[in-house]
Amino acid sequence: MSVRASMRALQQTSLNCPQDMCLITDAPVPSPGQGEVLIRVTAAGVNFADI
Repeated sequence: MSVRASMRALQQTSLNCPQDMCLITDAPVPSPGQGEVLIRVTAAGVNFADI
C-alpha cells in the first residue's frame, strides 16, 4: 500500500468559534515513530461537540 506525500486536514486556529477552522489541502503526511502506526482515514465527522 502506498502512502501519499500530502493529505487534507482541518486546523483550528482558536477556541472562539467553529468559523476559525480552516481546511489545509496539502498538509504533510506524518511519519509514525517507534511503536506507532499510520492509519488512513477516508471519512470523519466533525460536529460542535468535537470542537
